[in-house]
Formats: sequence, C-alpha cells, structure tokens
Amino acid sequence: MSMSLFRPSLESSPSATPAEAGAQRTSANLHEAMMDSVSSVRDSLPEQYHAHFETLRQEIIDFTKVHGIPKESLTKPDLLREVTCKLSTSDLERLAILLERFEYLLKNGEPKKEEIDPAKAIEYVEEHYHLRKQYDFQVELLEEVGILKEGAITGINGHDYPVPTLEQIAVRLFERREELSTKHDQGFTKLLLVPFGMSLDTLQETIKQFLLKYKKDHPSFDLNTDNPLWAWSSYQGADTGDSPNLVYYPQSFDEKDHQGKTKMEILKEQTEGRWTPAFAGVAGGKGLGTPGWTIHLLQPSNPNEQDIETPKGFAPIPRQGKGKPHPSLREGRDRPPLEAGQSSNEYLSILQKAQGDKDSPYYGETGMTPEDWIIAFMIHLSETGKPLDNYADGTESIPYFTGSFFSSSTFVPFAYWRRGDRRVYFGGSDPRGRDVNIGVRSSVVV
Repeated sequence: MSMSLFRPSLESSPSATPAEAGAQRTSANLHEAMMDSVSSVRDSLPEQYHAHFETLRQEIIDFTKVHGIPKESLTKPDLLREVTCKLSTSDLERLAILLERFEYLLKNGEPKKEEIDPAKAIEYVEEHYHLRKQYDFQVELLEEVGILKEGAITGINGHDYPVPTLEQIAVRLFERREELSTKHDQGFTKLLLVPFGMSLDTLQETIKQFLLKYKKDHPSFDLNTDNPLWAWSSYQGADTGDSPNLVYYPQSFDEKDHQGKTKMEILKEQTEGRWTPAFAGVAGGKGLGTPGWTIHLLQPSNPNEQDIETPKGFAPIPRQGKGKPHPSLREGRDRPPLEAGQSSNEYLSILQKAQGDKDSPYYGETGMTPEDWIIAFMIHLSETGKPLDNYADGTESIPYFTGSFFSSSTFVPFAYWRRGDRRVYFGGSDPRGRDVNIGVRSSVVV
C-alpha cells in the first residue's frame, strides 16, 4: 500500500522528514474529518467541494460498516492494519483508494483532477432526471415501510448495507451520461432504488403490510384485507439456504446451464466491487459501489411530462398491437415498446441480442426481478393511487421477471395485481409458454 495510513506511525519519530510531517498533519485532519470536527473540516474547504467531501466521507463510513471495521481505526495505522488483515486484496485496494482520495482532498483543498465533482453531477441529474425529488421520495417510503433502518438494510447474510447516497447515484449517472443518453431520450428517467440484499420473504411481508396500511389510509381502495398477497410455495425461502431455488440474471432458462447467480453470490461480488449484471454492460462502479442494492432506470407512467415534471409511477406493458413508441427527443432513437404475447425465452433472447448491438433500441436493458417489482409496486401505488400491472383492465399486462429464474422447477417468476381477488399475486410460468396477457418490463441498471 502506498497510503500513509497503512505505514507505521510516525508520530513518535523525532527525525520525521517534511514529507512525513505532512503525512502526520494529513492524518490529524483525517481524524477531525472522520471523528470530531466534521463541519469545521468541511467548511475549511472551498464551498464547491463540500458535497465531494460529504460523499467521500460517507463512502468510507459505509465501507467500514459493510466490513465491520471500527471507524476509529481509520486514524490509527497500527490498529487499521490489524483490523484489515483479513480483507481481500481487492478490498484493501479499494479502501486505500478511498482514503487516498479523501486525504488528497483534505491536504490540497480540491479533488484529484480525474475525479468528478458531485455538485456538478447533481446539477446534471437534476436537469435530466429530476433526481432529488425521486430519491427523497423513495428513501422516505423505504423508511416508512420498515425496509430502511438507520440508513441501512440487513441482507440475507446478516450484514448491513447502507442506502446509496444521492451523490453516489448522481456521479454514476454523470459518468455514464454519454452511453445513457439514448436511454434517456427513450424515456428511461424513472429511478428505482432496490434493497436487493434483503430476503424475498421479508420483502413480500413488507408489501403485504404496506397494502394493509394503504387501505387504512385510503378506505376506498378495494383490498382483500384477510389475504392481501398470495404466492406460490416456491417463493418461500427461494433466495436463501444452502441451495437457493431462485437465481438472478440468468443467461438462459435451462435448469443446468442457466448461468445465473444466487443472491449470496451477487452480494459477495458486489462487496468485492466486481459485480456486473448480465447484459447490463456496467461494472459495479468505482470505489465502494453500492453493495446490497441495485439502482435502475425505467420508463415512467407520465412520459409526456417527464421533462418538465418529476417522473411518476411506471409505464404499463402494452398489449399486442397497442404499443406506442416513446416520443424520442432525437431522430433515430425511437424504441418500439416490447408488447405482451411472447414467451420468456423470446423476451430474454431479444434483450440478449441487444447487448451485442449498440444500434438496437433495447441496448443496455435487462429483465427485472421480484425484488424490483415489489419496490416498484409500492412506489407506483403511492404516486398514482393505482395498483401496478392491473391486467384485468384490458390495457395493462403481467410482467415476466426475466432477470430471475426458479432453477429447480424451471419456471420464470411473475407478479401482478389480481383485481378479482383484490390482492397481489406471485406466480410463475414455463419459459416456453405464451400468453396474450403477459409481457416483460425491462430496466437499465446503473
């Protein structure tokens, strides 16, 4: 490691060189920034770098939480070496990079030149995505339903995963602004913040309690209060245990060659900073990334207003022959909607082929998971007053979750609002089967 904090302490050395003395002063500043006078250290920097300070500081704190590192060890080199000795090489490198960037900011009063200023990134995403209102609304909702506690979720492995910050998401969108420009013009402006690391059982119980509370607050909402959610038995414990039945981001719906990964495998890869969603074409992000979470962009239910108002809800899946292309802002970027009526295999093939073709209107898109849909449903009902995917109205459709697969039973999950039973329904379908009422909703993972 080239980091001063990973070298033996110099504080007791009477013959410290000027460079070493500078390292000591930086470490002292780091102690204040992490432990004591946070505001005074931040305020000593130029105002345009305050957001950058807060983002880096939070990423370091999040890293310590995920890896069980006492925060006070960050300012004690000997203790830090001791508590990080069991980290993987990649984790050590990532921590060193985060600390090095933070020390550089404290010492020089500005970020390294190659770094993105979060304030500039936030300005960009506000103009293009109205991101702050979306983010604040979703974080507040996650807190209200009990998913987010003290700024974090608890994963199936017992680890806590802090919610991604607005700055982290903004920087990621800004970094990818050129490759995401087409998706933006196609209407992918609706944020979806998913606590992927939580157990599916917990999330299903959460949406059940959410529906009961929504009914209490909105008495006219027609809900089966005795049983607001029904799910196939295959969902029970599907993402946990020694041999989980549910895998994510499969490359085929084949029992033995699906090439999907379990939730535990993805959480491990996210924590190590090497997770890449199948077909999404984006690595887990620089630095810390957002382990335990997935961040998506989808098309909203108000596409004609998204450039002047905050995107609300999620666009329905059109029935066959009823889809209307999103009015792209640039010529040649129109995206024919994926209509209902094809099989899961066919939808997966469409999205797979698009990943090797940057000219495809579906380039960069991937299928959703049950976890994605649960969060999307709660957001959609809260923002629009209507249940998501109410296929019985004759215009909306049921979504296949092609970003997941029941590998042992070889079924593709789906869920929808079952109007006749007045409840949410979780089921599954043969990957080869077609149904005029079922389609796919894709997202862009960022």
